[in-house]
Amino acid sequence: MTPPFLQPGNQVCIVSPSGVIDPAYIDGAKKVLSTWGFAVTEAEFARGSYGRYAGTREQRVADLQQALDNPQVKAILCSRGGYGLANIIDSLDFGAFVRSPKWLVGFSDITILHSVISNLGIASIHGVMAKHLTELPATSDSVVCLHRILTGILPEYSVPVHELNRPGVSEGRLIGGNLSVLMGLRGSRFEPDYNNAILFIEDIAEKPYHIDRMMQNLRFSGVLARLSGLVVGQFSDCGEDPLMMQTIAGIISESVSGYGYPVCFNFPAGHVDYNLPLPMGTDVRLEVANSGSKLKF
Repeated sequence: MTPPFLQPGNQVCIVSPSGVIDPAYIDGAKKVLSTWGFAVTEAEFARGSYGRYAGTREQRVADLQQALDNPQVKAILCSRGGYGLANIIDSLDFGAFVRSPKWLVGFSDITILHSVISNLGIASIHGVMAKHLTELPATSDSVVCLHRILTGILPEYSVPVHELNRPGVSEGRLIGGNLSVLMGLRGSRFEPDYNNAILFIEDIAEKPYHIDRMMQNLRFSGVLARLSGLVVGQFSDCGEDPLMMQTIAGIISESVSGYGYPVCFNFPAGHVDYNLPLPMGTDVRLEVANSGSKLKF
């Protein structure tokens, strides 16, 4: 199910369910969303601070629950990722959200929400949040494409060729997000349904051997065998480890070497400024050829 696309005057609510955020970024995001013609509100504790979190557990639950339940809210923008959803996700009720779906936008720690919403059969958007909306030019593809998706224009992305790409064509539901966050969901009721899905992964500041450990878990648990395609995003600030004898791309490529589905490397999404929005939980077509790749929604 795709939530209704936004119309001028629709309400967008900014919430902070994870890490504490610089209030200036909330101000900046509100300005951008207002220029798009939306009525922008913010949750009561969106500017809160409680250690590394944007408020206590109770405050963050209350804010997100109210945004999920409010029928006047047509989209929810998570102000930032960081960490925090893992300790509140099981306190949220998605009943009203299912009855009246709305767009949810964010990435990084927000991967948890994308997984839950996808399992409910509803689409959401892996895309830029308050910091990037504030700092990126209005003409940035990361910003422009987000606006287009929210208002009903779904993308078709072309990605340059990568030496480790594996050619092929497949279709499936797009799931995933931050690899480390996905691993935190393994074995829980919040884990995404990997069957015949196209998995997107990205990460930041993880050691190469940590990435290998996570990919091996997905391999020997059978997750990788159940996919219909793999899209590898940006692995930022992860560095290289000469002792691993492989690049990060090589580590990922080897982990899926036993399967026949298409694999696209270096997709421009993740913890980078050029972070193209992805409608998660939607059916997509992945085409990987010797000349490059396409992701069609």
